[in-house]
Amino acid sequence: MITKSPTQHLDRLIWSLIAAVATIVFVSPLLSHFSVKWPTFAVPALASSVLIGVARFYCHWRPDPRLASALENTAQLIAFAAVGAPLSYLAAASNLPLQDKLLDAADRAFGFDWQALLDCMNASPLIHAVLRPIYLSLTLQMAIAVLCLAFGGLLLRLRIYLLSFILTTLIIIAISALLPAAGAWPYYAPTTANSSEVVVSSSWPVFYGLRDGSFRTLMALGAEGIISFPSLHAASAMILIIALWPIAFLRWAILTLNLAMLAATPIDGSHYLSDVLAGIALAVLCFGVATGIATMPSGYRTRRFRPSTRGSCEEATPRLQAEIRRL
Repeated sequence: MITKSPTQHLDRLIWSLIAAVATIVFVSPLLSHFSVKWPTFAVPALASSVLIGVARFYCHWRPDPRLASALENTAQLIAFAAVGAPLSYLAAASNLPLQDKLLDAADRAFGFDWQALLDCMNASPLIHAVLRPIYLSLTLQMAIAVLCLAFGGLLLRLRIYLLSFILTTLIIIAISALLPAAGAWPYYAPTTANSSEVVVSSSWPVFYGLRDGSFRTLMALGAEGIISFPSLHAASAMILIIALWPIAFLRWAILTLNLAMLAATPIDGSHYLSDVLAGIALAVLCFGVATGIATMPSGYRTRRFRPSTRGSCEEATPRLQAEIRRL
């Protein structure tokens, strides 16, 4: 029996999730006081459209499955980032009671002292100078990961990587609506004197504005990261480690880089240790779920699939089937 390949099924699922989020974001002004800042969506929409168009060329007319995957999956990453950020704004507007006191109590139960870590960073500014750019490297890392997986021929793992990131982000946004937190920095309210060596986030006016109703603008470019619990940075770091682990020459560099990102997250991301641990746990769970979806017993392993008559954006079936068996 001939059927579509698992990568095609996963692409369809990923685009469906992106479309569902976009629908929620763009319909929300009809049901609330939010407004959409349309120009901020223009660049992501144009970039995604161009990438998809070129991907289709390398899928059907000049088949190159790795290049086609790199282009289309980069478009998916851009498109989801554009609609995921405003979705987090809608979640913050739920204005449920802040849970900072509970998260701080959990940290203390773990023996973690956020203020002591801040003091350590201030006493060793070189450490913070090294960790800060690593913390800010997430977007670049995620884009490079798409290229590494695509051109490394791990086309199914590439889709699992993107699907796990999307699932993790959506769950984190949902949790942030139910258990909102301002973050460690405003909770501890460090003075200017003892925070001179760290960079203070600008996201809190937006966060508090979303909660009190004074900020009601949905945007793609320029959106602030406003989620505290769980930490999306921590989750993304874990997803990168798992996704790129099979690439031997990248393995230890990615592990080291993202362990450093996790170390930077409490201070640079204004996160509690609880945020970081919850983000890591969710990432592992969602990567497992995404892998399970990719290897569902719906025929991926037992049915045969083959290129269409005009070519295919799939790798040769023996290689793709071998990748399925390794998962």
